[in-house]
Amino acid sequence: MATKTAPTLVDIEAARGRILGHARATPVYGSETLSRRYGRRVWLKAENLQRTGSFKVRGAVNKLSLLGTEERAAGVIAASAGNHGQAVAWAARELGIKSTVFMPQDAPMAKVEATRNYGAETVLAGAGFDDALAAATERARETGATFVHAFEDEAVIAGQGTIGLELADELREVETFVLPVGGGGVAAGIAIALRALRPGVRIVGVQAGKTGRGTIADGIAVKHPGELTMSILGDQLDDLVHVEDESIAEAITVLLERAKLVVEGAGAAATAALLDGTVGGDGEACVLLSGGNIDPTMLISVMRHGLTLAGRYLVFRTKIADRPGSLVELLELIAAERGNVVSVDHHREGMAIDVVETEVSLTVITRDENHCGQLITALESRGYRVDRFR
Repeated sequence: MATKTAPTLVDIEAARGRILGHARATPVYGSETLSRRYGRRVWLKAENLQRTGSFKVRGAVNKLSLLGTEERAAGVIAASAGNHGQAVAWAARELGIKSTVFMPQDAPMAKVEATRNYGAETVLAGAGFDDALAAATERARETGATFVHAFEDEAVIAGQGTIGLELADELREVETFVLPVGGGGVAAGIAIALRALRPGVRIVGVQAGKTGRGTIADGIAVKHPGELTMSILGDQLDDLVHVEDESIAEAITVLLERAKLVVEGAGAAATAALLDGTVGGDGEACVLLSGGNIDPTMLISVMRHGLTLAGRYLVFRTKIADRPGSLVELLELIAAERGNVVSVDHHREGMAIDVVETEVSLTVITRDENHCGQLITALESRGYRVDRFR
């Protein structure tokens, strides 16, 4: 097998020509909210608005465009639990190539259906991604189809690197670029382009799940980053930082509420690093919003969590007398403090409470953390014991 080498600026510029008319040149937006918060101008590169909802389509189109006649006839195979599979399916349909995407048996049906609707044959194989990957590579060996790796491929990296060309053209004053790092393909491609065109910029990579737990940024939760991509990033990155789910949830919330942009966990990781204050550097900064394919139920959960952390939801429990009018008194007090109650749950059985008491859990919409504090103080001054949930 030939040794893989890093693509060059020439390769990335050639990829730009191949994907023209297929992938979009995505917009860049200034964020007044983030700029004001950090005292430096902040830009958002919105790859969440890319075709299929992520940057992946760039690399897929470039890779498939390079296939010869016989390779196209044999088709392509990929393994993916999400964005890569959708991108390969879409690119194959655009170029008239048969595609097969192997996915874990428990992959969300929304992602399976999206991949299928883009024209791919979908095969559910194994309990996890590694099982699907093994099945995909075996099928490729058996059939002679081309296996399209999500990131450990020079043509894929070059395709993702076209984002760097756009950034160099669009943001000539930016000094710091913040990029998510999973397998490393998009960060490697962008870094190669930026180092060639803007050698003095600071490039920061962001990984998720430092503690080893699962993460809502599943798009960059890769067990085995690429050897080629990580060798590139080892030379090109100025820093590599980590973010946890609470910061990612806050970033998703801020981007949705203030920028009106829907992003998935991986797509919000770079913004989360900015929120954490770990990016460093001076001058203008740009964060890459790498994808927007978040499951609606996950989005609801993340938004509730993010709003709670921001003090926009106050969730607490307290005890009241088990007699008529007690709940009304509590709710009137909350209303007087301008809290908006959205849910109330009573708990009598199975609780360590007196027989004349009942426990109540409430969710209240509040303005901010200061408002939460005022409401809690008012409750405690009236004799209520408040146990707050975070």
